[in-house]
Amino acid sequence: RFSDRETDVDVKQLDAIADYWRTVREFYTPFESPVLPATADLYEHEMPGGQYTNLYQQARALGLVDQWTRICHVYAQVNEMFGDIVKVTPTSKAVGDMALFMVANDLSPEDVISGDRELAYPASVLDLIGGNMGQPPGGFPAQVQQRLLKERQPVVGRPGESMPPADFMATRAKLQELLGYEPSQQEVLSSLLYPKVFQEFAEHRKHYYDPSGLPTNAFFYGPDPGDEISLDLEPGKTLIIKYLTTGEPHADGRRTVFFEVNGIPRDVSIQDHSQEPLTPAAVKADPGDLKQVGAAMPGMVVTVAIQVGDAVKKGQKLLSIEAMKMETSINAEASGIVTELLVKPGSQVETGDLLVKIE
Repeated sequence: RFSDRETDVDVKQLDAIADYWRTVREFYTPFESPVLPATADLYEHEMPGGQYTNLYQQARALGLVDQWTRICHVYAQVNEMFGDIVKVTPTSKAVGDMALFMVANDLSPEDVISGDRELAYPASVLDLIGGNMGQPPGGFPAQVQQRLLKERQPVVGRPGESMPPADFMATRAKLQELLGYEPSQQEVLSSLLYPKVFQEFAEHRKHYYDPSGLPTNAFFYGPDPGDEISLDLEPGKTLIIKYLTTGEPHADGRRTVFFEVNGIPRDVSIQDHSQEPLTPAAVKADPGDLKQVGAAMPGMVVTVAIQVGDAVKKGQKLLSIEAMKMETSINAEASGIVTELLVKPGSQVETGDLLVKIE
C-alpha cells in the first residue's frame, strides 16, 4: 500500500469476500487433511505437495494411516525401483498406488523384483511401467518392467501414436442413450477423457437428479427437523422443501423420511447405511493355501471375470477391486476349477476376505 503499485481494489469489499469464504471453508473442514507436507522427509520421498494430502486420505480409507511414515519411506523405494522418475500427475499417482499396495501386502522391493508370489498390481502401475504414460529418459529398469508386465508388451514410443482416433459421433450417440438428451460438447469430451468416471457421474445424476442446487450444509450434513430448503429447478420453478422427521428403521434397514414440498406432505423410503448389516462376518482366506484367493486390500468389487465351474490358469485375472481411485486386479495364484465365488460387482470387501476358491 501507499506506493505506485497500490491497486484500486476496495479493501472493504475484499474483507466481505474473505468473510464469505471463511464461512464456506467451515463446511469442508471434515475433508481437510491433518498432515502438513512441509517435513524434512520430503527430500527423501520427493512427493508432490498436492499428492501428500491425497495419499494420506487414501491411506486412511484403506486402514493404513497408522503406517504413514512407512508409506512415505516405501514411496521413496518405489520411486528408485521405477528409475527415479519425474513425479507429477499421473506418474506420481502410480508411485503412490504402488507404495500403498506394497505396505498393504507387506512387500519389499526385493519381494516385487525377485519374489515367487503371483501378484496383481494396481492398474495405474501397469499403465506407467507399460509405457501408457510415456517413457522416461533411458526407459524403465528392464528387470522391473519384465517382472510387473509378465507377458504384456510395453508401448514403444509416444502412447498417442498407437491409440485409435477418438470417435466423437459414436461417443455422442452413446451418451445420448445414457443421458436421455443431446449431450453438450463438454460432456462428450469429459466422457472421452474419463469414460468410467463420467459414466458414474451420469448415472448418479440420473438417479438423484442434479444435487448442485442444494445448499452446501444440507448436502454434506443433512437438515434438522423443521429446516426448510429452497431449491430452484429452473427459472420460475422453485421448491420449498421442509424436513419433518424420520421413522424407525425397518427390518431391511430402510427408513421412511417425512417432508413437505411447497406445503404438500410427502414421504420416501431410503436405505439407512448407519444400520449394522444383518449379514454374517466374511470368511477369511488362508494365506498358505494358493487355491484360496483373498482380497489384497479393502475396497469394492467392480468386475468379476469368472464364474463357478470355469477353468482358470495361474496368473489369470479373476476380478478387480477399487478403493479411492486405485483399481487392482486379483489374479489366480494356482490353476484349477472355480468351485466357489463369494462376491459380485458392488460387494464391499476387507483385506484378507475370501473371494474365490479353486480346486
